[in-house]
Amino acid sequence: MKQQTLAVAADQTFENYRKPTRRDEFLTTMELIVPWAALCEVIEPFYPKAGNGRPPIGLERMLRIHFIHVWTRRLLQALFGDLKRSAHMYTACLVGNVVICPQP
Repeated sequence: MKQQTLAVAADQTFENYRKPTRRDEFLTTMELIVPWAALCEVIEPFYPKAGNGRPPIGLERMLRIHFIHVWTRRLLQALFGDLKRSAHMYTACLVGNVVICPQP
């Protein structure tokens, strides 16, 4: 049997009691919304196959990266829209005379 370090043992017990983060909730919601198997089945015939060049990234991984990118972009656009409409939120992002939130 391999000996466990205290950090590994503490990390395993911590996972049982910690509060889910927003990232965890986002990824869990994504798992519930998107039918990954059906989506991969439809796209698979058109997805590049391994050949002479660099091997392609797995289809499901690429889809997950794409969906996260699109959804977080939409969330950021909504945030910036709120910043433009709300003077209170806009002033909350000011440091000196510079807005610390970048424009989309």
